[in-house]
Amino acid sequence: MASLFVIQGADQGKRFEFRSAPVTLGRDSSNAVQLHDNEVSRRHAELRRIPSGYELVDLGSANGTYVNDHPVERRALRTRDRVQLGQTVMEFQDDGTSLQRDLRMRVDLLARSSPDDHSAILRSIPSGEGSRVLQAPDAAAAGWLRERLMPLSVMYRATQAISNVLDVDALSPQILELVFESIGADRGAILLKDESGHLVPKAVRWRDPEHPDERMTISRTIIDYVLEKGEGVITTDAPSDKRFSPAQSIVDYQIREAICVPIQGRHTSLGVLYADTQAGAAFARAAGRTPRTRFGQDQLMLMVAIGHQAGLAIENTLFYNDKIQAERLAAVGQTIATLSHHIKNILQGIRSGSYLIDLGLNEKDESIVRRGWTIVEKNQTRIYNLVMDMLSFSKDREPALEAADLNETVGEVIELMQPRAAELGVRLDWHPGAGLDQVLIDPEGIHRAVLNIVTNAIDATEGEPDAQVAVRTDWDAEKSMARVVVADNGPGIDETDVASIFQVFASTKGSSGTGLGLPVSQKIIREHGGRIVVQSRLGQGATFIIELPMPRGGTDSQTAAEGLTMSD
Repeated sequence: MASLFVIQGADQGKRFEFRSAPVTLGRDSSNAVQLHDNEVSRRHAELRRIPSGYELVDLGSANGTYVNDHPVERRALRTRDRVQLGQTVMEFQDDGTSLQRDLRMRVDLLARSSPDDHSAILRSIPSGEGSRVLQAPDAAAAGWLRERLMPLSVMYRATQAISNVLDVDALSPQILELVFESIGADRGAILLKDESGHLVPKAVRWRDPEHPDERMTISRTIIDYVLEKGEGVITTDAPSDKRFSPAQSIVDYQIREAICVPIQGRHTSLGVLYADTQAGAAFARAAGRTPRTRFGQDQLMLMVAIGHQAGLAIENTLFYNDKIQAERLAAVGQTIATLSHHIKNILQGIRSGSYLIDLGLNEKDESIVRRGWTIVEKNQTRIYNLVMDMLSFSKDREPALEAADLNETVGEVIELMQPRAAELGVRLDWHPGAGLDQVLIDPEGIHRAVLNIVTNAIDATEGEPDAQVAVRTDWDAEKSMARVVVADNGPGIDETDVASIFQVFASTKGSSGTGLGLPVSQKIIREHGGRIVVQSRLGQGATFIIELPMPRGGTDSQTAAEGLTMSD
């Protein structure tokens, strides 16, 4: 499957996937890829199928079509190509081309007993040995092999250092560290382009700074040349280098050796990587230092490789952050849309109750007023519960543990929900267990977790014959665990749906549920180090078991609670 992922523009974060062609791109809603960009034509471009994959064709657009910053009328696309239409930039991905499929079809694996297999193993080396050799070539090799391994070692360590870094500010100093180790520079700097295209220092380093507050001044002449030409340069004596004019910025700072290379991403230069020796041999001797070997072609090639590796890592970091931001915005949008739906239903209920109250007041009928007020009060409770669930789910918090009576906490839930159960014709039974008067819990959190589960059980059994919800607590001395069990004789839950009931906004109550109750309960119980076990089958009711592990230290909960307090 091929796709276009929007990395810049009004539709940032959207992914357009397609299996067939042609695929049109444009501002009009009739396009398979509709872009909300005023600089995009109504029918701007088209993706067409070709033997090697997909071809992008401009349809006579007003502002042109670009691939990797180059204007095109017709261009075969490769994975990771950047397509720009107006102000919208998209990355093209193709999971497999016909050539790749053909190559897979041409590979045959011989069976172990095949007479055509004449291969024999001559020698072997452990897989970890390659990493060891690259990490420490001086100790692992000698002579010609060491010389060849040194540049590979630098690149290997560069890859290892930056492959897992997802912060550009943390990445830049590691890159400079590699530069100093590999080419022996006196000064180094990384400058990256900001959103407006201006160069901004991201990291600087001196080998021996004379003053802690010393400022680095870099030749703009060299940097402009590198950015304009897109190539790395080395100048062994800058004032006499014919590629540069005798600019004041070079002469003034006595730079005798300098290397500057582009930090090159896949398609564009992101900035520059710069290193220099601030004085030549005469200055080094005057300062009592050993003259350094001048930069050569090997150092330049190594710097270019490091610059390209750094560019890919920085680009991946930027893409990753853009993707995270896009996913965050999508999640926020989904949350707002879902909550708006629930709040709208609640407001409709309040509006209906208010209408009845107004009608009753006008007709001086107290029964109508009371009926309206009951509706308003019920919906006030719904919106209060919604807000409390949102707060509970959105905050990471440590439970405020205290020695409390679990039966008392659960009993308050039963007392609170008895009127609701009676209203729906559900019998709510309560069976408190023994030995739970001193367990370490966050009473407020446990109250909310149990309340959500009991509320769901009552709602699930509404309308069932002989509807019943039974709640009990018990203490498992062998496992040092307190349990709260909520069982109902409702319609039950299909085994395949059990996992999804704890997903946010996955409500089975239709418009009356928010889809936050069970996720909030699960979060609270996990914060206590416990879990919720669900046992259910369709047509056989459901049982929710809250398991709260307590520290071992005795046969009763009193001892367990004291044990945890002492360890704290």
